[in-house]
Amino acid sequence: MKKKPEPDSDLILYLTEDGRTRLQVRLEGETVWLSLNQMVDLFQRDKSVISRHIKNVFQEGELSAGATVAKSATVQTEGGKQVTREIEFYNFDVIISVGYRVKSRRGTQFRIWATQRLREYIVKGFTMDDERLKNPPGKGHIDYFDELMERIRDIRSSERRVYLRVREILALAADYEATEPETQVFFQTIQNKLHFAATGKTAAELIAERADSAQPNMGLMAWRSGVVRTGDVTVAKNYLREDEIEELNRLVVMFLDFAEDQARRRKQIFLENWVTRLHDFLNLNERAILADAGKVSRDEAHHLAEAEYERFATRRRAAREAQGEADLLGLLDAELKKLPKPGKPKLPKS
Repeated sequence: MKKKPEPDSDLILYLTEDGRTRLQVRLEGETVWLSLNQMVDLFQRDKSVISRHIKNVFQEGELSAGATVAKSATVQTEGGKQVTREIEFYNFDVIISVGYRVKSRRGTQFRIWATQRLREYIVKGFTMDDERLKNPPGKGHIDYFDELMERIRDIRSSERRVYLRVREILALAADYEATEPETQVFFQTIQNKLHFAATGKTAAELIAERADSAQPNMGLMAWRSGVVRTGDVTVAKNYLREDEIEELNRLVVMFLDFAEDQARRRKQIFLENWVTRLHDFLNLNERAILADAGKVSRDEAHHLAEAEYERFATRRRAAREAQGEADLLGLLDAELKKLPKPGKPKLPKS
């Protein structure tokens, strides 16, 4: 259990004029710290009830006290005198757990708020506090707006999202025909020019250059699940460093906004004009423009990456098997040590 100065954080639960439950917080160190008395005020229950719920949270293993409780020297009034006491403060994890256990009107309001947020996350894939994001926090408090915008840019610039947006924009061209190969070729052209503008290499060149079975995780900087799989190694964006990702995301989002603005004005435009518009956009932003298809084709890059993955997967499988054998031998050795040692044989009496 750690010691810390008295927390400067707060949590207010209230109903808006339209009857919706809202939670207002003042954070410290990316969490809220409340004392037992403050939780009594929050949930409007006796101290013994809140204390019992906190005890159960820890006894049932839901949370660890060492990671969620901090002691702080706090000045309080006792019998008309100012006395300094060491008070335990509980972080937001404990507050949430108690909120789901306590039976009171305020506890019900808290669960309504929490369930609304959880339902929105499950249905939509995200949940947001719009009012909080519209109103920047005061000086000395963390503002998460930039992180939010960075994550949105990363989502918008994912290959599938960009492909869908490009297809929708192309559909507004006067000579557009809904043929998948045509859309795919145009998407690859846009993708390569944007990758080149951000990194100096096309998507295929990035894959061919950085896919390496000898490197940890095959040279990938990101992948979808817990381990690298074959579908990860043919995505150029997975090989980009953090600074390159940020550069590419910003370019892609700016171009999509530019293209959507062009499309919404309903001016007649043909497919070939979109490449010219992309060049205009890149020139305006003083970016390098890819003049050809690049040095490596998409098929060549994918074939190379998949061959590297086979070698990588073979090495990974062999390493796992060797580790499994070592673990088994270690277990057998530990069990052998538990067996009683044989005594010395007794010599027959003469």
